[in-house]
Amino acid sequence: MTDHQHAATGPGPVSAPEGATAPAPEPADESGRFRRDRRHRMLGGVCAGLGRQCDMDPVIFRITLAVLSATGGIGLIFYGFAWLFVPYEDEEENEIRRLLTGRVDGHTLTAVLFALVGCGVFLTMLSNDGVLSFAVILSLLLAGAGYWSRRRGAPSPDHIAAQAVADAPPEPQAPPAPSAFPSWWRDPIVKDGTHVGGTGYLWGPRDSRDMDIAAAVDIGLGPRTGTRDTAYAPHRRPPKPRGPRGTGGWIFLLALLACGLGTGLAWEQHPLGTSLQTGLACALAVFGVGVAVSAFLGRTGAGSIILAVITAGLLAGSAALPKDIGTDWTHTAWEPTSVAQIRPTYDLGAGEGVLDLSAIRVPADGTVSTRADVGLGRIHVIVPRDVTVRLSVDVGVGDIQLPGDRRKDVDVAPGKHKEVTLEPPAGVEEAGTLDLDLQVGAGQAEVSRAAS
Repeated sequence: MTDHQHAATGPGPVSAPEGATAPAPEPADESGRFRRDRRHRMLGGVCAGLGRQCDMDPVIFRITLAVLSATGGIGLIFYGFAWLFVPYEDEEENEIRRLLTGRVDGHTLTAVLFALVGCGVFLTMLSNDGVLSFAVILSLLLAGAGYWSRRRGAPSPDHIAAQAVADAPPEPQAPPAPSAFPSWWRDPIVKDGTHVGGTGYLWGPRDSRDMDIAAAVDIGLGPRTGTRDTAYAPHRRPPKPRGPRGTGGWIFLLALLACGLGTGLAWEQHPLGTSLQTGLACALAVFGVGVAVSAFLGRTGAGSIILAVITAGLLAGSAALPKDIGTDWTHTAWEPTSVAQIRPTYDLGAGEGVLDLSAIRVPADGTVSTRADVGLGRIHVIVPRDVTVRLSVDVGVGDIQLPGDRRKDVDVAPGKHKEVTLEPPAGVEEAGTLDLDLQVGAGQAEVSRAAS
């Protein structure tokens, strides 16, 4: 067969010569980036990808992440966000991009639920320092083991081989295979000026996936037959199918109802922080179930995800509230008449309290100590006119009023602390010493002297 015949028939699939071996398949990703493993996955392929990345058994990561999930929720947080942001080894699109474009499936939904549940468990464990310390130490140990295993298996660079590869000429490449469909410009012209098929052009448009019209349709140049009396019905577009209805409004209403119900049930028996945590946790659970149901119904709005994130932030804020803040706003007054009636500690959850110590008489060489703790509100301590007061005041957020300060001079600031000694007024016979310790979570602490 001549060269022209070869050109006329068109290039076909190139077969390897006898005795030649086929090239080995390239690995999925040689860039060293962390990718999830699709073939050996159990849920999202995160642990399998970590095992391949660090050259370790994936079971080590699975067991460790399970322990971290139960002790602080860090394992669920890491697994959920890695599932969302890390793509598979044969893909470039991650789950979070699918979520933002509205293509929500079961895998994306499960990753979101893992992250939300992990955040909820982590927020409930903020007050448990022992559990969080153990989780952090275990996480650091796992990260160190993975880094050591990866560095141990990394080969040392061979500079001579790298230079030889750089100096080698490029390998010959087979010509690109043409489109499977016939094209008017691919048939060449032979030496005598004739051509085999097509129109004989040496160049043409870019490759197209569409079939050539001249090869697919037989166009005749003969006279047309038939009449034009045929009546054509107007083309009517089929009605658009109605899309799934949004469920964001119902999810929001149910979350509000669950938050109010959970807070109301815990309001009487628990402090303010615990009550708010109960209600917000119920609302977060409703958001999670709502996102799952809406994903199966075919529509998951971004509003539900944003509200769930806001609810998780509010849950974190409620977990940071002091535990001594009560849910009942009360007005309390304590009026001891002697040193023996003074309590070591006066507690007030939420409200206004007045500690009147003006009736007590402290001996000149004696010292009396007491303490007042207020979660949220105001505490006013009236001290005797003739005692020396050694005062220590701590206010988380609020104001401190001492004798000599103007009533209108209110300076609300976080983390206020004062340690002062208040001497009796001039001309008053000095008595003993009163050690007073005031602790206020949020509110105002005021100290004043009795008029007489």
